[in-house]
Amino acid sequence: MILRHNWKTVFCQFLLLISFASSAFSQVKIDGRVHDKKGRAISGASITIKDSYDGSTTDSSGYFKFTTTEKGKQLITISTIGYVATEQEINISGPLTLNFSMKEKLDELKAVMVTAGSFEAGDRKRAATVLSSLDVATTGGANADITSAVKTLPGAQQVGEKEGLFVRGGTGAETKQFIDGTMVNNPYMSSAPDISSRGRFSPFLFKGTVFSTGGYSALYGQALSSALILESIDMPERSEVNASVTPIFLGVGTQQLAKNKKSSFGITYSYVNLVAYFKAVKQTPDYFQMPDFHNVDANFRIKTKHGLIKYYGTISTARFGLRRPDFDTLGMKDAFGLKNFNLYNNLSWKENLGNAWTMNIGTSYSTNNDDMEQQLQDQNNNQKTNFPDQPWLYFKNFILSSRQDLSQIRAVFEKKLNGISAIRFGAEDWYSYNKTKFNGNDTTLKDNYQAIFAESDIYLTNSLALKLGTRFEHSSVINKMNIAPRASVAYRTGPGAQVSFAYGIFYQKPENQQLFATTNLGYTKATHYILNYQKSLNDKILRIEGFYKKYDDLIKTVPYNIFTGTFNNNGSGYAQGIELFYRDKKTFKNLDYWVSYSYLDTKRDYLNYPGQLEPNFVAKHTASLVVKRFFMDIKTGFNVTYSYATGRPFYFFNYDNSANKFSVGQSGRTKDYHNMGFSANYVPSIGKTNPKVFWVLVASVTNVLGSHQVYGYNYSYNGMYRQEINPPAKRFYFIGAFFSWGVDRTQDAINNNL
Repeated sequence: MILRHNWKTVFCQFLLLISFASSAFSQVKIDGRVHDKKGRAISGASITIKDSYDGSTTDSSGYFKFTTTEKGKQLITISTIGYVATEQEINISGPLTLNFSMKEKLDELKAVMVTAGSFEAGDRKRAATVLSSLDVATTGGANADITSAVKTLPGAQQVGEKEGLFVRGGTGAETKQFIDGTMVNNPYMSSAPDISSRGRFSPFLFKGTVFSTGGYSALYGQALSSALILESIDMPERSEVNASVTPIFLGVGTQQLAKNKKSSFGITYSYVNLVAYFKAVKQTPDYFQMPDFHNVDANFRIKTKHGLIKYYGTISTARFGLRRPDFDTLGMKDAFGLKNFNLYNNLSWKENLGNAWTMNIGTSYSTNNDDMEQQLQDQNNNQKTNFPDQPWLYFKNFILSSRQDLSQIRAVFEKKLNGISAIRFGAEDWYSYNKTKFNGNDTTLKDNYQAIFAESDIYLTNSLALKLGTRFEHSSVINKMNIAPRASVAYRTGPGAQVSFAYGIFYQKPENQQLFATTNLGYTKATHYILNYQKSLNDKILRIEGFYKKYDDLIKTVPYNIFTGTFNNNGSGYAQGIELFYRDKKTFKNLDYWVSYSYLDTKRDYLNYPGQLEPNFVAKHTASLVVKRFFMDIKTGFNVTYSYATGRPFYFFNYDNSANKFSVGQSGRTKDYHNMGFSANYVPSIGKTNPKVFWVLVASVTNVLGSHQVYGYNYSYNGMYRQEINPPAKRFYFIGAFFSWGVDRTQDAINNNL
């Protein structure tokens, strides 16, 4: 019985062995390679026969192999992260060698960005951060002024006697600022002649910044050279109370977040008075009315079902008066006084409409009132009004009131297409009302400006993207229209590296002072061509950019004299150059620095220029070095900025009455510009556990080395005398303490941006 049982066991095992052998001989070997559209190997890709357990994954060279018992027609599936999954039918009748090509999946985080002519910063996931809000606040010598910090980037000129951004051969009026899509009519504080003023807005109001040196989006217009596009913050982190204490200004404010975190509101008041400062730091002008400023701003945020409503508003007043020597007379003075009232409101609503549609509606209203008085005074500060032999001196006495109102409404709709491509379109309407009263004579200027625009982002692959757009504009005050096409392309050349090209036509209305004289004018025009290379890797950014800009239809004032003038669009010009930017936050521990350089070759024939001349606001070579270092041991950060520019041209134009034209009488170049700025920030609450108050002590100084800065010259009426245009003082000093109850701001001082 035992022998019989063993025999049966052996026989069963033998049959099972034969079955296994038969199964092994029936398996088919399948191998091959998986690669992308450029033939590069894809590792880690999964290859399986559909509805079976047979398959494999690719090795580092993209190769795979496996065996299967499946027969006949089958579907094989190939998938991996970052690529579009694909299926292919195969016929299994024997060993197979297969070759699969996979298409890269479009991914917003991986896709190339168009960078030609544009510096982006903020919380945008794909933006190469170049200049954040904290950078603005901690740039040495910038004193938390957005424009001053932007001047450390390539393309911007070091113009110190006028407010505004002078970019790539353009005037300050050729750069416009936008907040949440709508244009800001008066982004700077009102100022006296030959003294620049700072911007009205704190950098910490904004989460995103785009500084476009040219070739900017078709969604924006009426900026011939450049656009500074600012996006305000959304919901605050939590409720807080803050205070600022300095010898120059005092401020207090609060930001309150609802318990359900679906709404918030805030209000801030600040008062600036320079009496104590001007007593401590002597100013060149003689101030008979010390500058003082009041400012109140408010905001609220409301979350909707799928979006957000944001409001920001500010009211400010300013007044000052100063005397300076008159350069047309001997021993006389020019006395200038100004009172300003400014109101700005901005309301925006962004909503996800579903089905990949987004709506962004914005509206704003602003008014700016300047009351100015200029007097020619004697040594006893008494006004002089009788000049029978010098009639041009009568214009040294005037009373000028100016009011500027601007209302805007704007709507933009965006539709996401397949992948991450998108199309957006919209329209905007501006209504401006401008009124001036000069020595009792009123002049009013009204304009209704409309624009429609469309733009598309087309991603062919993660390495190749196009941006195509156009604007159609009409202005009622000049009764003319235009069509402005824009196009750009970006191509990735390697890890973190890409090349971009941008082209665009840009139009701008003549300035209000010119339109007050005549509305028989057309748009001024600039055509931009920009080629850019950028590499951003491991907290390092390198940008090299070349550009060419052609000006047409610039405003000319010929013939011209002190009493009359005619205006036309016969001006022209060009600007070309190359720029370099390098930032490194990685190489040296706790050290962040950037270097920028601009070479600019530009000439223009405009206003009363007798021909193509280099404008008096440009330098051929401009460079900046910004260095930031935080020392944890002493809880202090030190920031140094050095800016340099070669001398700017200056001219005195002679007017030939008989020939009815100007000629260059005197010309030359100012001395080179040097400015070293320094700031330090001490944050004592770093490292403490649950402090009740968070505070930062800030100190800064401009022009540390005391360089003699000459921005240009003012000439007497006959050209016999000239006067340097200098800063009101060699240096500007600042010290202040900033307190916050509720939100820890000190950690900002040591985050990755510093």
